[in-house]
Amino acid sequence: MSAILSAPRVVLLAVHLATKSDIPGLTTLAAQHSNVLYKELLLRILLSVLPETLAPSNYVDLVERIQSGNWDNDEQDVDTSSIDDINDKEAASKIRRLKLLPLTWDGAPQDILDDPLSLFLIRRAQRVDQEAGLLTQLPDLVVPFLDHTPAIRTWMISSLLPLLRRNCQYYPGSPIDISLAAFEALDDRIAVQLLLDQTGVQDQSLALVGRDLRGLLGPWLYNNAHWTDSQLNDQDSPEQQQVRLCPAWEHVLEWLTTKASTSWKVVVSAVDQWDGPADADLGSYGSLWFGDEEQGYLESRYARAVLACAYLISDTSVEALVGVNTIITKVMGLLDQDACPTLQVASSLLSPFTDVTSDPLLSARNATFLRNDLLEDFNPLTTPTEQSTKLLHALTLSAYILSKSGAPCSVRRAGELAFLQDEMEQKAEALRMIRSFSSNGPKNDDKYWLRARDELLWLRDWGAEDDWGTEQTEARGVLGQLKKEFLEVECLKAFLSNTRYALARSIYEEPSDNVLASVILRDTIVHAAMTAYDNATNPHRGRGGLLKCHDIVHAFPQTIPQESCEARRIEALLRATHALGEYRLVLKQGEPFTPVVLRVHQDPISIIGKVLEQNPKSYTNIQDFLDIGLNMVNAGLYNKSKSKAEQQKPTQEHTGTPAPEQLDALRISVEQRITAMCVDAALTEDDFETAYSYVVNRLASTTMSTSTTQAVAADEYSWKAALQAGRYRRTERTVRPTHIGTASGNLDIRHLEQRIECLSTALRVAPASTLQEILNVFRKCEEELNAAVKAEEASESAWEAHHLAGSEDAGQAMPGGFSNTLPPGVGRSGRPSRPGFASSQSASQTAAAAEEAPMSLFDLSRASIARAQRTLPALASLQRGGSTASNKSSTSSSRFGGLGGLVGGGGGGGPESDGGMSSSTGTLDEQGNRTSARKRDQLREAAVGTLASGVGWLIGAQPAAAAADKSHHDDDDDDDSRGR
Repeated sequence: MSAILSAPRVVLLAVHLATKSDIPGLTTLAAQHSNVLYKELLLRILLSVLPETLAPSNYVDLVERIQSGNWDNDEQDVDTSSIDDINDKEAASKIRRLKLLPLTWDGAPQDILDDPLSLFLIRRAQRVDQEAGLLTQLPDLVVPFLDHTPAIRTWMISSLLPLLRRNCQYYPGSPIDISLAAFEALDDRIAVQLLLDQTGVQDQSLALVGRDLRGLLGPWLYNNAHWTDSQLNDQDSPEQQQVRLCPAWEHVLEWLTTKASTSWKVVVSAVDQWDGPADADLGSYGSLWFGDEEQGYLESRYARAVLACAYLISDTSVEALVGVNTIITKVMGLLDQDACPTLQVASSLLSPFTDVTSDPLLSARNATFLRNDLLEDFNPLTTPTEQSTKLLHALTLSAYILSKSGAPCSVRRAGELAFLQDEMEQKAEALRMIRSFSSNGPKNDDKYWLRARDELLWLRDWGAEDDWGTEQTEARGVLGQLKKEFLEVECLKAFLSNTRYALARSIYEEPSDNVLASVILRDTIVHAAMTAYDNATNPHRGRGGLLKCHDIVHAFPQTIPQESCEARRIEALLRATHALGEYRLVLKQGEPFTPVVLRVHQDPISIIGKVLEQNPKSYTNIQDFLDIGLNMVNAGLYNKSKSKAEQQKPTQEHTGTPAPEQLDALRISVEQRITAMCVDAALTEDDFETAYSYVVNRLASTTMSTSTTQAVAADEYSWKAALQAGRYRRTERTVRPTHIGTASGNLDIRHLEQRIECLSTALRVAPASTLQEILNVFRKCEEELNAAVKAEEASESAWEAHHLAGSEDAGQAMPGGFSNTLPPGVGRSGRPSRPGFASSQSASQTAAAAEEAPMSLFDLSRASIARAQRTLPALASLQRGGSTASNKSSTSSSRFGGLGGLVGGGGGGGPESDGGMSSSTGTLDEQGNRTSARKRDQLREAAVGTLASGVGWLIGAQPAAAAADKSHHDDDDDDDSRGR
């Protein structure tokens, strides 16, 4: 049959058989007409018309025969019915219209252009994937021919295998939508991204990161298309060197460094599970190797990228830093260095890094390489050397210690601290670390606190100080700019805030080498005690922060003895705070009193006023409040509320505390102020009796007992409180007195007398500028008292006149004849009868009674104030110069006759007035009545002298001796006036 078939008809029949997938018939036809169906033609026919869905196993044997050219003699007949009706001319015409596909294509590998079989296999595989998507069948097509040529094996491993694994084996649920031919033509960066787009996306796939790199990128790199030759200019050699570079590998390293910034777990998993470019999974498709130069290039670049990833991991967790140390260990293994210990072991050993601290690599000029040019060959930090790996390990351990202690820190951040040596930045990190391990650490584990202290000190110099010996070397750790003393002080504060008193004492007080100077140790302890005080929420000294404050001060008996100034001041502060805590006290709406308020308040004494306002009847506990105020002064709370006396005196040098005399004046001022507060509180609650008692028994006595004039002048509280009490008027709410004693039984008169006494106290202690205001109140009160007394006397006289007139027998005026038993000059009410009101007595009896009757407190007060009012202008004239007094008229002399008594008592008060009175009353006149009036005038002047003793110096009166002379002169003028 072969003899009758022309070449066009044979070719046409072969095309027909291939189209129908009749492989046996095509094989027979090829064997019978091998001279027509030569190798390239048959391969083109198979490539062009053989259905892509046909399994390769069906035609691989035919391809092998085509390649080998070994055709067995096959005598079988071939079905030619498809071409029986076609002549040779028609067959040739049809063949010309077939347009069989060529075996070559644009971008075909240069090394297989002369190999039709290799071209067919690659082109057939591409068409099967593109037309039928049967990527999984391609190994059946290619594997039988792997030994045909190295190019087929390389193509199978570097092109078909990565895509086959990515879409069909590793991630069949998320295949990349790209054909085999398009994949081979991809840009290297895009190809890397597509191959690894699912790598490490989910946490459960982290264990497969190494598999992906090993099975996808490892084979992919063997494609010669990813390599290029480059000319390397060596400055030491005039000749250019040719090196092999792999741009695709650079894109793989970029992918790693990018993942380091976004997902450190992927990078750590990749480095831990993958040994680099030599670690490639080629499956069962044979073995491939890089040349020594190429392998060295890939490993060197990989080691640099891994070091760069360590600096790029920004996560500050302990887990991330452990991962960084894993990276360092892998790099050291690649460089045949001794592996570094784990971070857990290294942090417990705290071995010194002396060689690192002295390495010029640790300089400020290299800080820029922490962020820039990490993959460049000129970056010294990522150059894979022993120095760079040790430095990276020291930085990683530093970041680990900081993060473990609660001050998160990345490797890059640790590098910036070590390279730049910025003191402020280092101090911030140190304080953050101390605060964190202080607040989060176990309270009862001394080993924990010792380890924390050792780690903090190690961060300063990386343990190198122990190896310095006598040679002083600058600390170069991440806290190298901080003084050791500063770190020790902060550690001590942390110990004290966590009640590790015994541990702190054993480190800082008991050793003889003096870790801290005694002054610094004392100041730190006091500062810690005050911090505990300020953080307290309960003012009870037996609980919380106040208890801790007490314990801290007493935990160091050698540094702060109990008799020391610091201990006494803190004890006074605790007492004052505890005493305030006994009362209800709210300084702001809804915010209860906390101890720190007392320390920061601008005017601590005013807090006592708040207590008096919010606690009814608390003013009766005046001694408690005086003790609180004294403790405030002793605690040093005087800087926030300076009195005038304090401002006028300088403080002692080098101590910052007031001088002793200044403290005494301050204590007196505080006592006067608190007493005035209690007076105001009592008046607010209508307890005039208590307020009166405080004025006459405390304010007056405190003021008069003051030894310095400046302290009296500085008293701006006593006179106001006394004046306030003198202004008080009885109401229905006023608390009634519990006992009267020898005072008037008339409560109104008694109250007015007490007011006058309060106003007298105000006159004694008030500044000169306020006397007029007080005297105005005094005069009104005196007028009210005079009116009340006259009303009472009129009532008594009316009562006596009524009852005496109604009975001829005087004994009948009162039941039981009691009126007959009354002594002369005594009224029915039991009060002494006053001249002019006993109408039943004769003039001589009235004079005699007036001579013998004692003066009441009211008489003395009224006479004293009257004389003070008459002599007040004279006091002003004395201040301007008393020479014009002698030119006054006799009337004026009589009016200011009491000036001597007023001013004469200014020096000594009562005693001098009594002496003057006795001298005057010793002279008798012929007329008894006039003598009696004279004696009463002298008594009034004596009372005025007592008042003047506390007032005269305030308004600028002349000295006592000159005033006494003037007094005697005015008395003589007064006698003449009375005689006329």
